[in-house]
Amino acid sequence: MKLTGKIKITIYLHALLGTAVLDTVADILQYHTLLNWLFLAMYISLFTISTNKIKKDFKTGIYESPKQGYKDIIRKRINNLIFLAVYLLAIYFINLYGAIINSPRKINEIYTATRLPYTWLLFACFLLYINILLLRAISNKDDLKKYIKYYQRQWVIASAFWLLYLCAGFNLGMQFIYGSFFIVTFTYLIIILINNFTVRKKITDVNFVWKKQYTITLLSVTALFCVVSYMRRDTYYLQGYINQLPRLKQNTVPIVYRENDGVYELHMETDEFKILQLTDIHLGGSISSMLKDKKALEAVYKEIEYTNPDLVIVTGDMSFPLGIISLSLNNGSSVSQFAAFMRNLNIPWAFTFGNHDTESMATYTIDNICDLYESLSFKTSGTLLFPYRQPDITGRNNQVIELYNKDGSLNQALFLIDSNSYTGNGLNDYDYIHDDQVRWYEIEVKRLNKETGNLISSMAFFHIPLQQYRDAYELYVNGSDKVKHYFGSNDEEMIDKVCCSDHPSLIFDKITELGSTKALFCGHDHYNNMSLEYHGIRLTYGMSIDYLAMPGIEKSENQRGGTLITIHKDSSFDIKQIPLNYILNKRGE
Repeated sequence: MKLTGKIKITIYLHALLGTAVLDTVADILQYHTLLNWLFLAMYISLFTISTNKIKKDFKTGIYESPKQGYKDIIRKRINNLIFLAVYLLAIYFINLYGAIINSPRKINEIYTATRLPYTWLLFACFLLYINILLLRAISNKDDLKKYIKYYQRQWVIASAFWLLYLCAGFNLGMQFIYGSFFIVTFTYLIIILINNFTVRKKITDVNFVWKKQYTITLLSVTALFCVVSYMRRDTYYLQGYINQLPRLKQNTVPIVYRENDGVYELHMETDEFKILQLTDIHLGGSISSMLKDKKALEAVYKEIEYTNPDLVIVTGDMSFPLGIISLSLNNGSSVSQFAAFMRNLNIPWAFTFGNHDTESMATYTIDNICDLYESLSFKTSGTLLFPYRQPDITGRNNQVIELYNKDGSLNQALFLIDSNSYTGNGLNDYDYIHDDQVRWYEIEVKRLNKETGNLISSMAFFHIPLQQYRDAYELYVNGSDKVKHYFGSNDEEMIDKVCCSDHPSLIFDKITELGSTKALFCGHDHYNNMSLEYHGIRLTYGMSIDYLAMPGIEKSENQRGGTLITIHKDSSFDIKQIPLNYILNKRGE
């Protein structure tokens, strides 16, 4: 009896139902919805029916391979899929461990951090299951016993390798795991290759026939591995430039960090306080981006030197670990170098995350990069205002900085809010400020109102513009008197002049309801620098620094610069663009 197409389809559907059961169980652990439970019941029922069908098929007799060498193909696939499945299982546990130690109470974040490796693992197990069933269908009992013993040994060898590595990593910490992962992976690849040339001959009729496509595939995989490994490594090409920078003269602002709630207090010693907003610096961190990275830091230096700010706030996309453009995946070295740059200038600074700061392929995940920021923060550097304690809400580095007048009265609350990155539903499907972040904002405003006995004045900084930026711009273009134009233009060359999220956030409605926040500042759209007033609130795009991310932007000049916010003792403020060209022309450069 031959292995017909009908029987193959039964085997494929059976394996698919098995993986569907596992995947639904994983979803139930997070969502607990009735629909998930109904799907699980349906999948289990169908899987049971499919199991009985396959058992009956296998009892009818041993199937013969329809093609010469078909058994060899199946046996080789199983051999390599075992090594792949164990590898993906190790990656899953690494991500799970990292997510648990960084977010022990956030089930959603643990699920998100482990979802991708879990999906790949599930797919590998799906393929492995199919091939095991196919091998069972075309093999006699004696052969099956021999294969099972062999595959058990392969599983033990692969598992032992990664178990030893994971045990060492869990004892030495996540930095050891991430630092040595690619070397260990390369060693594992060598073990697989040796296995394919030697040990695998015990179960195959023809062990290995060297073919042109094998050579091309092997060389391509090796080259890709080397390139990715190179792009993920730490590089510090700008350190020489950073080290020779002199400290700038500035007003000394007393800074107090409150351990109990993770809030920084800034105390004004004059009647004015200057904040320089910088955005979209986009440091690539590779040797190919080194010259553009240096230009970016030189631009930042000129902006800070000219404006002499009391505080710098970077509204996202400080780094650009997008390998296809920057030829680097390492966002950690860019962060370290910018922190060293600011420390050498002796300028207090804070930041919000942008969508590019932790790309999916980046060396440092969002949790790793936060650990790095914490190690570089105020207690170490004296300049970076990164909170050691953060609210238990969506995103990272959601914080409020409190600015006090000389008489001790609260002048401003500066809200730094993570607008997050991508929703995961498609390319450039930008995320938004979530409901729990909005609740946190409301709680903080009401707390400060209660403590001061009056309505506090505040500002908010984030990366991705709110939908109201788009609404206000469209009203401005149509000549509406509902908006007031202060300065700047939106020259973004994308289809949408304002690249906001398609998912509405409640933050703007809450801002207008509470009446505290009078100005919002964002980045993200590199050619936009317009400032409009809408519903009594200033919506301002910061001038970008970027020399790297947008094609041809290195040669563009009008959009590059900073935004100076001058806060007065009565909580009023002025907002002014500081184009880099203006500084250079004034100096005759």
